[in-house]
Amino acid sequence: MFKKIGLPFLVFAFFNAQAQSKTIRLIVRGDDMGFSHSGNEALIKAFKAGIERSIEVIVPSPWFPEAVKMLEENPKVDVGIHLVLTSEWDNLKWRPLTEAKSLRDSNGYFYPMIWPNKNYPNKALLQQQWKIEDIEKEWRAQIELGKKTIPRLSHISGHMGCTNINDEVKAVAKKLAKEYSLDIEPSTLGVKGIGYDGPAKTTAEKKQSFINMLNKLEPGNTYLFVDHPALDTPELQAIHHIGYENVAADRQGVTNVWTDAEVKEIIRKKGIQLISYKDLK
Repeated sequence: MFKKIGLPFLVFAFFNAQAQSKTIRLIVRGDDMGFSHSGNEALIKAFKAGIERSIEVIVPSPWFPEAVKMLEENPKVDVGIHLVLTSEWDNLKWRPLTEAKSLRDSNGYFYPMIWPNKNYPNKALLQQQWKIEDIEKEWRAQIELGKKTIPRLSHISGHMGCTNINDEVKAVAKKLAKEYSLDIEPSTLGVKGIGYDGPAKTTAEKKQSFINMLNKLEPGNTYLFVDHPALDTPELQAIHHIGYENVAADRQGVTNVWTDAEVKEIIRKKGIQLISYKDLK
């Protein structure tokens, strides 16, 4: 038998729904945890002292073990696996977890790029004879190690757009997400992707363009903003690739904006609700 639903409950549900329809919800997602110590520190800082609510971790990356420890110490952070098929930095490389011969360059690393790039001739994955079975096997290994070491993982995402190479690859990513209970896809849940509204080269530009973006968010919508916090340290100053040489200064700017007091106050005054992927369930 069904229980009777009382009038007070119906009134509460009505006004709760009304309130939700007027709320601006925002996911601030920090990517690439594990690629450097500097990045790890900044990603945690952006959560503890800033507006970031979800963190994406690269399992085969060199600083992944440290990332695991940091995430254990911060159990409230929502974490996703940043599936990877590339190793883009010139002075820093990582390899597949599996044999995956079709995904490796001549030195055994992932290729630096997904799509053809004039700065890295014939060094893009799509210029090679890659095999879909190698991608599935490799991603499965990344997910299983991720879930083993970070059991609370809630979702997957793709580093450098690797999950969107083509329909076949998209289908593999979707299948694995469902199989491992990581199937939270914002785009299918009405979440709108957003970016800086204006120039974003310097910290000052990033801040103003981020504020411009915040001021254009509309009530009743849920948004996703993605960037890459890190700290401008000697370590990060040595990490770069052709076409992106100012990594340290650029990513320090992201950290600064996401922990900025004025930015946080604007979010508070506008009543923007900061949420994570797991809140979309």
